[in-house]
Amino acid sequence: MDILGVDVSKSKFDVALLRDNEYVLATFHNDSVGFVRLRKWLKKRKVNELHACLEATGRYGDDLALYLHEAGYRVSIANPARIHAYAVSQLKRNKTDREDAKLIAHFCATQDPELWTPPAQAQQELQAMVRHLESLQTMRQQESNRLQAGVPSMAVRETLEAHIAFLDEQINQLTQRIRDHIDHHPDLKQQKDLLTSIPGIADVTATKLLAEIPSLERFQGASQLAAYAGLTPRQHQSGSSVFRRGRMAKTGNAHLRRALYMPALVALRWNPIIRVFADRLRERGKHKMVIIGAVMRKLLHIVYGVLNSGMPFDPSYAVNFQDSA
Repeated sequence: MDILGVDVSKSKFDVALLRDNEYVLATFHNDSVGFVRLRKWLKKRKVNELHACLEATGRYGDDLALYLHEAGYRVSIANPARIHAYAVSQLKRNKTDREDAKLIAHFCATQDPELWTPPAQAQQELQAMVRHLESLQTMRQQESNRLQAGVPSMAVRETLEAHIAFLDEQINQLTQRIRDHIDHHPDLKQQKDLLTSIPGIADVTATKLLAEIPSLERFQGASQLAAYAGLTPRQHQSGSSVFRRGRMAKTGNAHLRRALYMPALVALRWNPIIRVFADRLRERGKHKMVIIGAVMRKLLHIVYGVLNSGMPFDPSYAVNFQDSA
C-alpha cells in the first residue's frame, strides 16, 4: 500500500507519496480544483490502495480529508503533538512544508495511525455552528472589555456599542438555530437529554459535547475518549529524586477540554459521585488543579457511560473508576 503524507495550510497543501522507500513530492491548491488535480496525480502514478495522513490543523484539512475518504482511500488525522514528537525522535532539523509532508508520510508508514471516519452530516453542521458561536462570544467579550476600559472618543464608543449590539443579535439567532437543529434530529435530541441528566451538565455544555465527541464506536472505552480529549494524566518521575506534579497531557481536542472545565466545578458541588471522588483525592493530598483535571476526566467517563448505555445518569450507581491522578 502506498503512503501519502499531507502538510496542509490555508491556501495550499504539500504531499509526499512514499513508495519503495522513495518520496514523490507535489504541491496543490487547497480547494476543490486542487483536490481533483491530486486525484489525477495519484491515478497517473497508478496509485490504487493508499493510506493518507494529515495533521489536525483546524478546518484547513477537513475538506481534503473528506474528499480522500469519499474517494475510497484510507485516511488518518494525527494530532500535531504526535507528529512533533516523532520529528524529535527522528532528529529532524529541517522544517519546510515539503519536509513536513515527508515526515508525516514516514510517521504514517511506521506508526500506522488509526483510521479517520467523517462525522455524520448532522454533527458536522452542529460542530460548525457551535464553534462559530464560541467565536462570536469571544469577539463580544473583547469588545465589551474595550468599552469597559474607557474610550475617550465618543465615535469609537458608539462604534463599539453598535458592534456589541450586532454581535448580541448574531449570538441569539445562532443559539436558536442550534436549538432547532438538535430538536430536528431525534438522535441528537435523545443524546442531549441523556447528557443533561448528569448533575453539572446543562444545555450549553451538552450541546458542546455533542458537537465535539465523535461516534462512540471509535473508542473501545471511556479511557480512550479521555485520551482523545487530552485529559489523561502525564507523570514525570525519574529514580527517587525527581518527581514533578502530574498534569494533563493536553494533546487532544481542546474544544472538548474547555467544554468540561466549568461543568467540573459545578459537579464538585452537585454530583454525588464526583463529590466523593474529589474528597478521596483531597485526602491523598492532591493539588487543587490536579483534582479539577481528574474531575473533568471522571465527568467524561460518566458521559461515555451514559451515552454508551443509553440510560440517564443514576446517582445510586457506583461507577468503577481507577484514577491515576
